[in-house]
Amino acid sequence: MKNIYIDDFKISSQINIEKLPTALDLGEDKKDIQKELRDVSERLADIQNTMYAHGKYSVLMCIQGMDTAGKDSLIREVFKEFNVRGIEAHSFKKPTDIELKHDYLWRHYIALPARGKFGIFNRTHYENVLVTRVHPNYLMYENMPEIKSVDDVTETFWDKRFEEINNFEKHVAENGTIIFKFFLNISKEEQKKRLLRRLNKPEKHWKFSPDDLKERKLWDDYQNCYEDLLNRSSKSYAPWFNIPADDKPTARYIVAKILYDTLKTYTDIREPELPAKDKANIDMYKQELENE
Repeated sequence: MKNIYIDDFKISSQINIEKLPTALDLGEDKKDIQKELRDVSERLADIQNTMYAHGKYSVLMCIQGMDTAGKDSLIREVFKEFNVRGIEAHSFKKPTDIELKHDYLWRHYIALPARGKFGIFNRTHYENVLVTRVHPNYLMYENMPEIKSVDDVTETFWDKRFEEINNFEKHVAENGTIIFKFFLNISKEEQKKRLLRRLNKPEKHWKFSPDDLKERKLWDDYQNCYEDLLNRSSKSYAPWFNIPADDKPTARYIVAKILYDTLKTYTDIREPELPAKDKANIDMYKQELENE
């Protein structure tokens, strides 16, 4: 198995999205990659159990990618070994009427994981500088005082929104949340294959929408927005990782390995010890139970 080094995937300098890889050969077949993923997933689950008991850190994992990038299946496979009490997943769709009554970050803030838990944002607050940037007319639903028409949506507006998002993440990170942001990077040709697969398999038809084809026509617009997004918002406290996603098992393994290799560096995450008085009486407690 090819070694995975975190820095090979972290966005730590200005990037050109066309030069970011969408495929990576790990030098193993699918079965071996899946076996390695299970092993890493089990070790991740052990860390999460310790975090749950420790209760001082939480993990926020943000996943973005074009349609068909494999977000749902990645969540399922990477976290299948986890205790359900320690993980929460949120899939952010079109904002509801109640959500639109608040600022755009509100629904994300209230979904943040509690200390000791893993939180997953499947599509994230970055939709607010991605989909709305490709479709600025969507901003009209937010009913913001300073935005009366699409003409009011200037570059200054986007600068401000990126600043707000970066500040949001910095505040969250400074209060004990470890943030990972994964861009599942697929090629346009691979997306075409996956959309055709949905159309060719009746059991996959439910995943398809004609809107998928409309959005595909805007591929270049989305890529430009993703490039700007990655360059503006990959910070030391909340880094972006480019995940080559043309092969799903490979993408899942890379994500799991980055999570595990990062979290194991937190040497202060450990199970809390019993109070000295209780620890000193362990033999007495055991004897009491054995003598029942």
